[in-house]
Amino acid sequence: MTTETWIEAAALASVPQDDVIAIEIQGREIALYGVDGEVFATDNICTHGHARLCDGFLDGHAIECPLHQGKFDVRNGEALCAPLTDNIRAYPVRIDGGKVWLDLR
Repeated sequence: MTTETWIEAAALASVPQDDVIAIEIQGREIALYGVDGEVFATDNICTHGHARLCDGFLDGHAIECPLHQGKFDVRNGEALCAPLTDNIRAYPVRIDGGKVWLDLR
């Protein structure tokens, strides 16, 4: 049995399309990405260097770290190229009532 714990994270209108913003929720810094009418969420700190991904460049489903230009897939947190060796954590997202909800478990 799967138990999901959804937490209201942001208003959908606050997530820009084709861009990334940072939010803090439950003591975690999360990046929210607006891509092709969908919203994705990952940890906001790069696994390679302590850089904030919200300061990086979003190109489609790839966020480029501003420090060493490594890229992650925002849909699943997968590290896409060097110098990255570790994925970032991605979170399930649900849109309901004009709000973005996250499962941070």
